[in-house]
Amino acid sequence: MRRKASLVLLACAVFFAALSPLLRWYAFPRLARIPANQYQDMVLEAKDATLLDYGTMSAKKVSKVTIVQTLKGNVEAAERIEKTAGRPVVVWDGLSYLQGPDGKMISRIPERYIFDAHSQDPVHATGESVDGDPVKRDGIEFKWPFLTQKRDYEYFDAQTRTTSPIHYKGTRTFRGLKVYYFEQTIPWTKVAMPKTMPVEGITPESVAKTGTTRWYSTVRKFWVEPVTGAPVYGEELHKEELRGGTLLGGRAKVTAFAGDVKMREDYIEHTVALVEHNRTLVLLMTSYLPWGFLSLGLLLLALSLYLEARGRRPEDPAPARATEPEPVSA
Repeated sequence: MRRKASLVLLACAVFFAALSPLLRWYAFPRLARIPANQYQDMVLEAKDATLLDYGTMSAKKVSKVTIVQTLKGNVEAAERIEKTAGRPVVVWDGLSYLQGPDGKMISRIPERYIFDAHSQDPVHATGESVDGDPVKRDGIEFKWPFLTQKRDYEYFDAQTRTTSPIHYKGTRTFRGLKVYYFEQTIPWTKVAMPKTMPVEGITPESVAKTGTTRWYSTVRKFWVEPVTGAPVYGEELHKEELRGGTLLGGRAKVTAFAGDVKMREDYIEHTVALVEHNRTLVLLMTSYLPWGFLSLGLLLLALSLYLEARGRRPEDPAPARATEPEPVSA
């Protein structure tokens, strides 16, 4: 009976020991994915910012500039691209909408971002664009990969349509979470005018005829929770200028927008709570369950060997029977 029990325990030990690496290296890459239908929005604010008044073509101080960013998963487009990509794909239709303190639109820039659902690597397909212009991304955007490493990553900048390193600057604590801090500096670069302008009658084409150009620079900062790869906080020291041309009335340059753009407090709280929940789910597949199954397998193996050893131990000899004296014959 002991031998049968030890064999059953040995089989269970092998099962759980084999399940541990399978869960980590096989199931995790297939189960940990960004949902194709995910929708998220984010509100950022730049308080005491500088903004261009297109009526007078001069910069002025304003109380606040608001940036609303939305990312909406396009399931139909993702399914179509997956047929040729051969891997799970997410298509995000994004929109960055800037408005002044009076609620009027400053600019709106649509974007289509196509990427691998697990690794977040870009997937190049028809429709990949920024403000209607086709682009070919290299590197990540919006989100880091699951199990983010302490290293630099290539990050795509939508304004310049270029990719450059975003540098790992150390480990910090943010709202009770251990996070990796990343920073990227984009030097002054000539960029395209937004196709949707805040003043009727002004178009990128009409501005181009005046010889005026748009320039942009930013210092981009992200606090990234490394298990999920999700930024829990972001900030940009953002600057835009118009330079040269007859539109400026002889001036060399004028500030179009300058401000310290930060996530709004209510969105920080929501993001931190969501990341904490998702972090637990990822840790279940990468740490808690694999190590738990491995420990259980070792425990069952030890118990199996113990029962096997008990089963092979020789039994104590049976006590000798007392013999009655035989009668003596005469």
